[in-house]
Amino acid sequence: MNKNLQTYLNSHIEAAPLAVFRVFFGILMFVSIVRFWSYGWIEKFYIAPEFHFTFYGFSWVRPLGEWTYGLYLICAVSSIMIALGWKYRIAMISFFLSFTYIELMDKTMYLNHYYFISILSFLLIFLPAGHYFSLDTLSRKRKKNSSQTSSGVIGYVPRWTIDSVKLLLCIVYIYAGLAKLNSDWLFKAMPLKIWLPSKFDIPLIGNLVSEEWVQYAFSWIGAGYDLLIPFLLLWKPTRMFAFFMVVIFHVLTRVLFPIGMFPYIMIVSALIFFETGFHKKVITILSKVIKYPKSLLDVTTVWKPVSIKRYKISLYIIALFFCIQLLLPWRYILYPGELFWTEEGYRFSWRVMLMEKSGYAQFKIKDGVTGKRFYVNNADFLTPLQEKQMSFQPDFILEYAHYLRDHFTAQGHQNIEVYVESFVALNGRLSTTYIDPDVNLAEIQESFKHKYWIKPFTDEIKGL
Repeated sequence: MNKNLQTYLNSHIEAAPLAVFRVFFGILMFVSIVRFWSYGWIEKFYIAPEFHFTFYGFSWVRPLGEWTYGLYLICAVSSIMIALGWKYRIAMISFFLSFTYIELMDKTMYLNHYYFISILSFLLIFLPAGHYFSLDTLSRKRKKNSSQTSSGVIGYVPRWTIDSVKLLLCIVYIYAGLAKLNSDWLFKAMPLKIWLPSKFDIPLIGNLVSEEWVQYAFSWIGAGYDLLIPFLLLWKPTRMFAFFMVVIFHVLTRVLFPIGMFPYIMIVSALIFFETGFHKKVITILSKVIKYPKSLLDVTTVWKPVSIKRYKISLYIIALFFCIQLLLPWRYILYPGELFWTEEGYRFSWRVMLMEKSGYAQFKIKDGVTGKRFYVNNADFLTPLQEKQMSFQPDFILEYAHYLRDHFTAQGHQNIEVYVESFVALNGRLSTTYIDPDVNLAEIQESFKHKYWIKPFTDEIKGL
């Protein structure tokens, strides 16, 4: 192993930043789950619909009926345990599995920040975030002769454990910024030019956001923010200014767009870039509120792995994890055509709020022998949100076509063929034919191959 890398992996830093991140992460996740539950969205989006769109390869992940509430309960309890640092590793694994299962239950509900939470919680499984300012620490304190082992009270953790969280945040920001370097975003202010005028009723800034120059300014500032903010947070002289910008940017984003808890998650996550002195002050305040023993905060013991072999395996897993995060967003290069049009390689690539697509999809069921045909009323099978998402995403269209094939075959229809008359408008362009209406979707198999049955994009969007 490279000597400099070995030195880095063996260097340590105070555990306070990791502990603060753990506490706030757990609290925000609990609030997010309670919020989703209180709005009745579990019933609306997962239990009531008869059909659910699945991710390719995860068709076995389905809502559990009324037991779906139990899945959310597990997720909520796990988030509390994470915040308290109680049975941290078990809680983190439980949260990752339950939250990711929830995310995979219906592709209609996909959001970038859900994906971010899933991969962040996976990363946190391998970090010793429960070894400082936690209930686990209190229980370890009671064990005799444990202060010099990994089961004791830990004051220092490997530097890479904190830097790995920073790296993940940097990847999210930089890739989001790179994705904005396209002609629609920079030179047409799309899709902000479509979205912002509808915010006219917002106090103070309602009239302002309808101005075209403001829409262009937001587009350019948004791209610059994403590309620069990681470096400004990393550099101590600009850190306070950068955090101020993080707060302003995400509060404004929350005001303008209904994107749930994501702005708060990103604001709190940015605290990881601050010096350990800041985090120790936060922990001092929290410890006074909950009467946490001060003697457990002033420790200098260095975290050591129980098993060197397991530690090395964890390092390899994390290295592979980051290789995937760095490479996965570029998979769209393997596909021909315009990414925004085909969406092949669009998800899991930090392309946040980059396009406005609207579509219309009318499905035709045809008997391949007699030629008899009839049209489907999508409302008989899909919720309004599902129908909207399906109308402009090709993998949704294909999965729904297969569902219709199986549904009508089960009803006794024979020689089923499924065709779709589909039209899509992208970022203010005129609506054009999206799916080849002469292709029988019933016989098309889902795969990672290029979907040749998507009609070519008739314009050009330049950029990454």
